Amino acid sequence: MVEDEENFGSLLKNYLELSDYSVEWARDGNLGYNLVMKQMFDLCILDVMMPSRDGFTLAEDIRKVNREVPIVFLTARGEKEDQIRGYTIGADDYITKPFDSELFLFKIESILKRSALKEREVSDTLAVGNYTFEPKKRTLLIDGEPRRLSPKESQLLTALCRYPNDVMPRKKVLLEIWNNDDYFATRSMDVYIAKLRKYLKQDPRIRIENIHGKGFLFEVPER
Repeated sequence: MVEDEENFGSLLKNYLELSDYSVEWARDGNLGYNLVMKQMFDLCILDVMMPSRDGFTLAEDIRKVNREVPIVFLTARGEKEDQIRGYTIGADDYITKPFDSELFLFKIESILKRSALKEREVSDTLAVGNYTFEPKKRTLLIDGEPRRLSPKESQLLTALCRYPNDVMPRKKVLLEIWNNDDYFATRSMDVYIAKLRKYLKQDPRIRIENIHGKGFLFEVPER
């Protein structure tokens, strides 16, 4: 939760914690950004009018590294143009103050349920160039020949498949798979990336390129 108004932030944090949620509270946009970069969250609740970095800018920055985490704007700015901007950025809801606290909880619960369901919805098969990848079976097939992947190999390839011909953010995936983004987790990811490059080398059109400071560009042709 990112909210610069001390009294309201304290009340909302206590209210959510009494409803069995674990809440990290940042007092401005920059502190909120630092929190999101350090750990994974199930939901981001953002005020709009804040010092250092406003809520719209913060949401845009979050979306650059995490396209899935639900974002809810909770703000006094209720103009139609602001709401349109919020939804355009990728907000899951835009709630204006004052609001009904009980209805707010129902909205949060609904968003979290949808997010959890989305996480569980993994396709049975994914086309990766000339390969067929079966995430649930952790199997990679080419010309009908299966290769069984380790759990981390399968998780990493699944993550790459979410970013076809785009950059997979390193920090986000480190936190998702390794639950850490320190030196040792980073080196471990590099080892697994090298393994996936080896497994996929029979299709020369597939490339996994390291983009310094950002992540890995997964170049894969469409069938």
